[in-house]
Amino acid sequence: MTRDEILETPSMPAFSPSYPRGPFRFLRREYLIVTYETDADALRRALPEPLEPHPDNRVYYEWMKMPDSSGFGDYEESGSGALATFDGEPCNFSIQMYLDDEPPITAGREIWGFPKKWGVPRLRLTKDTLTGTLHYDDERVAMGTMTYKHRSLEHDLAAVKQGLGKLNVNLKLLPDVDGGPKVAQLVGYRLEDITVHGASEGEARLHLIPHVNCRVADLPVRRIVGGRHMVVDFTLPYGQVLHDYLA
Repeated sequence: MTRDEILETPSMPAFSPSYPRGPFRFLRREYLIVTYETDADALRRALPEPLEPHPDNRVYYEWMKMPDSSGFGDYEESGSGALATFDGEPCNFSIQMYLDDEPPITAGREIWGFPKKWGVPRLRLTKDTLTGTLHYDDERVAMGTMTYKHRSLEHDLAAVKQGLGKLNVNLKLLPDVDGGPKVAQLVGYRLEDITVHGASEGEARLHLIPHVNCRVADLPVRRIVGGRHMVVDFTLPYGQVLHDYLA
């Protein structure tokens, strides 16, 4: 391989790249999001400075089904995040994510710093209940349920779309060859070209089981705020560095 060929390679391994160049388009992406209040000290430990937590210590647990993702294919994902602010601007911070497909795990970590690990999430409609589960090492560690289409948001899809365009933030950490820190950044990005096909809200419940290597229960449920179900299209663009811890 020549130098130019090496520098044109989108990802490792060079002989068979894990993912192509972006941006990446997602079609008919389905969400179940359960928002809840958690323990203040636990949230502070999970939230890197200079981010500030929501005044009511609100976090969310979500399931996502991606049936058509350019470069990544068909997969499902589950994980937790926090409502926060960066320099006074509201944002969502990704805390942990579990999914069942190698390309988006690799690309997510290497490009944007998504906190992705391998897991087996599933989102399905069971009779009248929207149900999400997450298994890690063959053990169930999370289950979320929501009433199905009890309160439509068809009259307010513009606000749903605006919320999806909110600032999202990840903590990107990459070691150098000597094991020391090479990259330590807060990375920000905003979803683009958003189409909301449908959305609803309703009652929700969330059950999290402690596990040492899948620590979804480390942000305990104090009070459920509510659930949201959405089906959307959008483009995931490249991000920008908001804060460099090595600068």
